[in-house]
Amino acid sequence: MPVTGSSQKLLYEQAADSFGDALSRLARAYESDAEKRRDLQQEIHLALWRSFAGFDERCSLRTWIYRVAHNAAASHVIRQARSNARTFVSLDDVDIAADFVPAESELDRRQHLDRLLGLIRELKPIDRQVMVSHLEDLDAASIAEITGLTAINVSTKIHRIKHILAERFQKGARHAE
Repeated sequence: MPVTGSSQKLLYEQAADSFGDALSRLARAYESDAEKRRDLQQEIHLALWRSFAGFDERCSLRTWIYRVAHNAAASHVIRQARSNARTFVSLDDVDIAADFVPAESELDRRQHLDRLLGLIRELKPIDRQVMVSHLEDLDAASIAEITGLTAINVSTKIHRIKHILAERFQKGARHAE
């Protein structure tokens, strides 16, 4: 059944109200530059608005929102990569700074979160998409529906990414001592 202009508006308002914070976190995970991140957030919201004209409820609203948002973010990353000629690294090549210090204050916690997001930004887009979705508490089946991967593949990627992140943080902590 086609979506009317008023139902498109209602769907968008519902999405913005319910998932606005998650969409902001998603944009932060994809873009470190504050100005470019604002542009990305606008791109995501525009993509959501446009997408609701074709929303046919074959998946949940949540899945639809994350799929559209991740696709908009991935397109943004591809455009940025082309303009910057930046190359992405594989999970095996990800490395974290050796000056890791255990969090003892809010500032330290914020710095560690920024390091983690920086590490996530270095991942290939599909790995980044899986990890950001996982951090937003989506289950493997939902992430699979968003990414087109199988749920088993998603679970494997999540486990592998977590292992690598833990290994890099431990390695960084040992170097700081």
